[in-house]
Amino acid sequence: MTQFQGSHILSVNQLNLDAVQNIFDVATRMTPYALRQKRTTVLDGAVLGNLFFEPSTRTRISFGCAFNLLGGKVNETVGMASSSLSKGESLYDTARVLSSYSDVIAMRHPEAFSVKEFAEGSRVPVINGGDGSNEHPTQALLDLFTIQKELASGGRDISGMHIAMVGDLKFGRTVHSLSRLLCMYKDVSFTLVSPKELAMPDYVINDIENAGHKITITDQLEGNLDRADILYLTRIQEERFPSQDEANKYRGKFRLNQSIYTKNCKSNTVIMHPLPRDSREQANELDNDLNNHPNLAIFRQADNGLLIRMALFALTLGVDSQLEQYERPVNWYSRKAEF
Repeated sequence: MTQFQGSHILSVNQLNLDAVQNIFDVATRMTPYALRQKRTTVLDGAVLGNLFFEPSTRTRISFGCAFNLLGGKVNETVGMASSSLSKGESLYDTARVLSSYSDVIAMRHPEAFSVKEFAEGSRVPVINGGDGSNEHPTQALLDLFTIQKELASGGRDISGMHIAMVGDLKFGRTVHSLSRLLCMYKDVSFTLVSPKELAMPDYVINDIENAGHKITITDQLEGNLDRADILYLTRIQEERFPSQDEANKYRGKFRLNQSIYTKNCKSNTVIMHPLPRDSREQANELDNDLNNHPNLAIFRQADNGLLIRMALFALTLGVDSQLEQYERPVNWYSRKAEF
């Protein structure tokens, strides 16, 4: 992908390394705005259609906040029941109408490839905020951005790293998209830890193998994390199972706490999770006793998501070269830069 302006962002397969680095460069320039050191009104008057037909907190608010921080306004639709889709309207018709009210649309939908179908009827750029168990490209980009920053702080690089992905790798769309992005780098080793029933889909494994990377597949957590530079945990995606009883079979199967981390991981292994983590006792895949661990990067991930989504809005609307031109001082008190 060489042209962002006016383009849909639907899949990580659209991107090459140059495009990814372009996004990261623009995202880095967004840092002072996210920290409220400065503000920019480059999208003053622009409207985001934030269409989330599946439950979301972080991603939905992150998209909206990213647009607000660039000076734009946000219109939201939340939940299938509150939209005309519940009355039988097609995604194409919805897109044709709602795109006339917006300059760009961010969309999440519970069905795979639904955002692509919607984009075919849209007259403005559409950014995929997650489509069923298929993809989550902006999450993958923020994850990769986080990995790059975390490894660089210790003198390490993405090429040559070892990543362990743990949990629900079948329905966890974040690991599908991230794996595809990692295929663009060299000599990445993957350890995939999951119940056999929740293993990474074959098409993702084929992509990894065809890119020449090493894969270890196992259903055992202990003894398989000692080489990992990145430990990426996922929640059991219970909403994608045929029944709650089926999902409950796997909840709490893989857990990480301070004791397990110390016993099984290197001292500099970075801990990541796309959030939300399931903190209920019967699940608790990432324990609160790691909250103050310096290698816990989950909240830095969320911060980076804001930067990535700001960058994508600036690029798709063609204002990435004008950010500084529309800068203004921040005239209110903020402690964000201190954290």
